[in-house]
Amino acid sequence: MPSGYRMPAEWSPHQATWFSWPHNPDTWTDDLPAVERILAEAVAALAKGEGVRINVRDSGHGYHVQKLLAGKVPPDKVLMHQFPTNDAWCRDHGAIFVTRAPEPGSGPQATLKALDFQYNAWGGKYPPYDLDNALPQRMATALGVPCQEIPMVLEGGSIEVNGQGLLLTTEQCLLNPNRNPNLTREQIEFQLKSLLGVTRIVWLGDGIAGDDTDGHIDDLTRFVAEDLVVTAVEQDPADENYQPLKENRERLAGIRLPDGRPLRVVELPMPAPLYRGSNRLPASYANFYVGNRVVLLPTFNCPADEEAAAILARCFPGRRIVSLDCRDVVVGLGTFHCLTQQVPVAPE
Repeated sequence: MPSGYRMPAEWSPHQATWFSWPHNPDTWTDDLPAVERILAEAVAALAKGEGVRINVRDSGHGYHVQKLLAGKVPPDKVLMHQFPTNDAWCRDHGAIFVTRAPEPGSGPQATLKALDFQYNAWGGKYPPYDLDNALPQRMATALGVPCQEIPMVLEGGSIEVNGQGLLLTTEQCLLNPNRNPNLTREQIEFQLKSLLGVTRIVWLGDGIAGDDTDGHIDDLTRFVAEDLVVTAVEQDPADENYQPLKENRERLAGIRLPDGRPLRVVELPMPAPLYRGSNRLPASYANFYVGNRVVLLPTFNCPADEEAAAILARCFPGRRIVSLDCRDVVVGLGTFHCLTQQVPVAPE
């Protein structure tokens, strides 16, 4: 049965953006200092329009992060939490927040709730992940909001909503037996609809090369308005991303919103292929993050950077596009959307 709650679109007002600060040497090795510098710039941009909450390992780690932010971010805009994590991917291991409007005459009630889905590091790829899996409950407690534990594996980067009944995801990820082998497609759809307040689910196919998450939607197709998505396309037929992105683009054609309106689609270029050694990295402009006043756009020092920024500027005319070079960040196999989790404003 529907819960009465829904997951707001990312461009809805935030009270804060939440990070788990990078620290795992297995993820970035020699690139970690560069990654921290880029994240400090991202926090500085976001803090002009909303609060920022940061999970740190302990007091010493918190002091280290404070020094990185000193002079860039007013101290009253950042709240540190000594919530240790295994890694930095707050989009996937953090709570997913849902809201509901208060009901007149019903007395005090929660209008913001944290959903605690299970997290298994993308199918058990990177143990240990016990600290990450425990994080949603701690986030909810810090906010003073209820937390609902859900016996289903789901990462935040695997779903994309418009806040008005439509959800995008991929078959490669949500139907992968390394997530919920005992759930059918229909059972997964039922859970998503009832917990996130959606009425229709659009399934895309496969993700991009180098994506260790098994095809997260946040590297592929993103809502930028209630009836508009940007979707990554590859122009080079010889590139390994050409065919899966072409097929996803074809699936989007003809999709309609729950109220019958057509879904509009804008194509977003792919950056030039980026490698670490012989390994293709999952570089994608679709991994942007929408803050209250800015859009954080990962760039990769290639000609398509400016085109991607111009497209998103047209999609978000009221927000400043903050382009930051993420060649070091994507070595960890994700960028801004993977590293963030929005906390929506609770309706009053």
